[in-house]
Amino acid sequence: MAGVLAVVVAGIGFGSVEPAAPDGHAGPAVPGLITQPAEAGVPIRIAYGREADTFGDLYLPAGGPLSGSSGRCPVVVLIHGGGWAQYRDLTQFAAQARQLAEFGVAVWNIEYRRVNGAGGWPVTLTDVDDAVGALATVVQQRAGGRLDLDNVHLAGHSAGGQLAAWVAGRRTDGAAASRGLHIRSVTLMAAVLDLDYAVAHGNDGFARKLLGGLPDEVPDRYRYASPIVNLPRGVHITAVHGDADRVVPVEQSRRYAEAARRAGDPTDLHVLPGVGHAEFTDPGSAAWAVARVAILASIAESA
Repeated sequence: MAGVLAVVVAGIGFGSVEPAAPDGHAGPAVPGLITQPAEAGVPIRIAYGREADTFGDLYLPAGGPLSGSSGRCPVVVLIHGGGWAQYRDLTQFAAQARQLAEFGVAVWNIEYRRVNGAGGWPVTLTDVDDAVGALATVVQQRAGGRLDLDNVHLAGHSAGGQLAAWVAGRRTDGAAASRGLHIRSVTLMAAVLDLDYAVAHGNDGFARKLLGGLPDEVPDRYRYASPIVNLPRGVHITAVHGDADRVVPVEQSRRYAEAARRAGDPTDLHVLPGVGHAEFTDPGSAAWAVARVAILASIAESA
């Protein structure tokens, strides 16, 4: 897949790609549903919990699935960023979700409780884990059984990338491993992947607000939530990051990719020259195009 993406990145206009080197949370009770008719481009809104902001929008493709002979659709879970803070929401990825659905993919674009609202430690993390777990229950029910839960892919931007990588690690590791669904890949866009490093070098308080303190004050929380020390197993990882990112330094993706490679995970790192942090939230951007190709390539590879 790295070779395919290198060609795509070069074609889009980026000249530099870094190639790849050779507790148990039980989850919510069965939630109530918020539903609306499934039409092309119109999502079905589904509550995966009982509290405010525990819902997602499910986009089903109008045509057949992208791949596979079962007639079921691969699933992409999109997790928005915004510093884990209340001022950003799932609309950040609505257009991207519609784009992916046009390729025959089911997209679960999720919301979660956030800092400055009802979120923070540990609720923000467990909400996202619950949202992914709901694919096997209420989301599959509302999809009429059309979801291929053996072909699940996570993708997140910024703080949402931290959440995507954390869930991928949690749901492929030992007793917390996922039941009823198989996470095949995770695509990380300008993601915060080492929370200790973010505090030491990011010069911001977002991680501190999420976890309720500094690393020396709540070290167990940092170890629990930091993706770089909770790597997934058997999951294809793609990190895409701009080298002009002044919000989340590209070193976050470089460090994580190196750790994942050492652990034996198939890992691709794509550093995009001149790209900053927010470009991935623009559905017409070249940065999002690279991430979209990475997601679709991972799905095709898993078929």
